[in-house]
Amino acid sequence: MKNNVLTFKKAKETGKKISMLTAYDYSTAKLIDEAGVTAILVGDSLGNVMLGYENTIPVTMEDMIHHGAAVSRGAQNAMVVIDMPFMSYQVSVEKALINAGRLMKEGMADAVKLEGGSEVCPQIKAIVDAGIPVVAHLGLTPQAIHTLGGFRVQGKTPQVAQKLLEDAKAVEQAGAFAVTLECVPSKLASYITEQIKIPTIGIGAGNGCDGQVLVYQDMLGMFSDFTPKFVKRFASVGEVMKEAFSQYIAEVESGAFPSEEHGYQIDDDIIEKLY
Repeated sequence: MKNNVLTFKKAKETGKKISMLTAYDYSTAKLIDEAGVTAILVGDSLGNVMLGYENTIPVTMEDMIHHGAAVSRGAQNAMVVIDMPFMSYQVSVEKALINAGRLMKEGMADAVKLEGGSEVCPQIKAIVDAGIPVVAHLGLTPQAIHTLGGFRVQGKTPQVAQKLLEDAKAVEQAGAFAVTLECVPSKLASYITEQIKIPTIGIGAGNGCDGQVLVYQDMLGMFSDFTPKFVKRFASVGEVMKEAFSQYIAEVESGAFPSEEHGYQIDDDIIEKLY
């Protein structure tokens, strides 16, 4: 059976860690899915790693639907969570509900994710009441990068730490089935994880969370514009790709590729009859 909200609930209850990776296209999603990941996040991080933007602000609903649908077609077992992009849910509860519905219908999502705490709880509740599962997102919220003053660790003061805890409880109460904690001190993330009944998915929040998520280009060394401290490189796929590209260019230029084995044959008498 395809992973779903009950998979997350059971993982929290049994202590089994949840694995999540981003994907933005069919072929990558299929590989990640076959590896056995719990969930795939179609993050608005595609603005950075796929579209070359400096941040996630320019990402549109059409971007998320386009990439989300491709990922959904490749994920047979993993739960597919699609980010709600900037200004797709902040304006009103009604607009949030409409856009969440589009991600489910057109993007074929299994759940949606949105940033913010108590201020977006009315949106979370309305979306959940409509039958759409929601993952919340606290801590460093990239869509609020301008008000946060940059990519900074969140929760290092008593006031902000208390606000994060209260927000985690609020989004749980509103109906979110999981919450992402990004760039939160490890001890604080562990404490929040203990205080709520829904799973926490950490990214730069230590190993006390119920699960982890990473951008796949980061963990494979495919994106070098900026590498956060919390990223572990599991393979240097980017270097392998560049070596393969260089070899391809060299063989094309030398005439070594394509060789006879890569071509199709035709009888000589057919060629001789041409005029």
